Amino acid sequence: MRIWLFRAIALILPLLVLLLAELALRATGAGQNWPLFKINPANPAYLVSETDIVKRYFANNTALPSVKMEPAFLLADKPDNAIRLVVQGGSTAAGYPYGTGASLAAMLEQRLSRTFPKQRVEVVNTALAAVNSYTLLDLADEIIAIKPDAVLIYAGHNEYLGLLGVGSNYLASQSPGVTRLLINLRQLHSFQLMEQLYQQLNQPLQAADESSRTFMARVARDKAIALGSAQFQAGLEQFDSNLSRLLAKYQRADIPVYISTLVSNLADQPPFNSTPIPETVLSQLPAASAAGKPSVDVAVLDALAAQAASAGSADFHYLLGQQYQQRGMSEQARTQFLLAKEHDLLRFRAPEAINQQIRKLAVRYNATLVDTEAAFIANSPKGLVGNSLLLEHLHPNVQGYFLLADSFYKALGRDQALASWQQPVPANLVPANIAWQERPITPAEEYAGYLRILQLKADYPFSEEPQQVTFPVARTPQQQWGQAYVEGKLDWLSLQNRNARYYHQQGDGDMLLKTLKIIADALPHDANANQQAAQILLKAGRQGEAKGYLQRAILAPQASSQVQQQIQQLQATLAL
Repeated sequence: MRIWLFRAIALILPLLVLLLAELALRATGAGQNWPLFKINPANPAYLVSETDIVKRYFANNTALPSVKMEPAFLLADKPDNAIRLVVQGGSTAAGYPYGTGASLAAMLEQRLSRTFPKQRVEVVNTALAAVNSYTLLDLADEIIAIKPDAVLIYAGHNEYLGLLGVGSNYLASQSPGVTRLLINLRQLHSFQLMEQLYQQLNQPLQAADESSRTFMARVARDKAIALGSAQFQAGLEQFDSNLSRLLAKYQRADIPVYISTLVSNLADQPPFNSTPIPETVLSQLPAASAAGKPSVDVAVLDALAAQAASAGSADFHYLLGQQYQQRGMSEQARTQFLLAKEHDLLRFRAPEAINQQIRKLAVRYNATLVDTEAAFIANSPKGLVGNSLLLEHLHPNVQGYFLLADSFYKALGRDQALASWQQPVPANLVPANIAWQERPITPAEEYAGYLRILQLKADYPFSEEPQQVTFPVARTPQQQWGQAYVEGKLDWLSLQNRNARYYHQQGDGDMLLKTLKIIADALPHDANANQQAAQILLKAGRQGEAKGYLQRAILAPQASSQVQQQIQQLQATLAL
């Protein structure tokens, strides 16, 4: 009996020491916490998301990627009649390169608020550029804690070359289990202290400064991950392992999940890295004719396609796709373009196996599949997804982002997912043409996105070496402000305030209303912004929406006396 007592003490004592050390470090303020949501200091009735959440995944003093989460605001106490959705994913879900306005969260919130004017609608963005399934899983418990009515997921492109990806310079461990353990341990202040001591004792050699390079240029450690290789399989296993745990958490919490298939640029994005095309083929398969005239007989193309199946060359498949496309043979072209993406050794685009996993996981965990890939195919010329909806290898243009949000919106409507959708075919669906006209993004932000893509394409992998970027001459006020925004000379709110003044001066009521709504939706805790939105909506005869913005303004106790007076006048008019 005594020996078992000693053994128990021997086991408990180290744990007790660690517990006391942890409590002491927290009491003295040593170490850091990076919660997903924290009290908004500007208005304690609201929570705000942590913009620097990426610091949660790296030791202090680590050279971090310049990745930030767009701030999202939500009521600390969810109202009884509120609709609260949460978006998870990477840069596409976050709206890159346009920012908040093009994001899935903003596009959906704008349309759902129009659909349910009598309810408080919050579509909370937790998407973040460069992250993958590890971050989605890590944030799940905090998302569950805010009681969402559904979680919307668009993710999977970053499993290989995102943060903690299997081929990334920001890899933590080859083992998904070890990586998840490290993520959990890093929340302990004692573990953070041990990491700092380790860093000080093992100072790495100073590397060349690449802070001016794009994230894509810095992240890719493994530039040749062959289809079916051990590393390729590791990426699939990582995604399946993390997503299974994520969806199981939501299923246990009885939270519906809407998970989307992924979209890639097939027709207009040549492979980033490929094994060479066999020399014997090059003489038979010239590059696609600039004039669009077929240069190879169809029988020859079909024979070459059979050879390509065993060659494993992405470039080979891509050239075949171009040749079939010239002949209007869209199905054959799509097959070859898809194989070109599959054999691309530099895995910045998710392989089709990820979409297959998404479909299987949706069935396994009773999640709703949102087939965005099918929507993009249906809305692309000849069904070949390319530059008509995408900016480069995978990020949509504004029309593409609208289509992404539209796919989720229709899935929510088909499922009658929200309490007010009770009809067999929801009668209050907002038509796509109206939602498009009211999309929550301004021309200045669209131009800023265009400039950011110029910057992205001036570096690896679009160019082997970084190129000097020269912006075109800005010819309109919106273009000038968009460029100033990209260059860091203008912050987002200042940009929108300039837009509002400009549209007011021009007498453009529609654009003024849109801009004031954009500001108010981004700052639901701000009394003045929401009072202004309520006022202009009332003038436009949209009383139901005006009441929603006025209710948000009322919740802001820091309003000035002038704003409070205007709020009281609106209350009397709207009988609130």
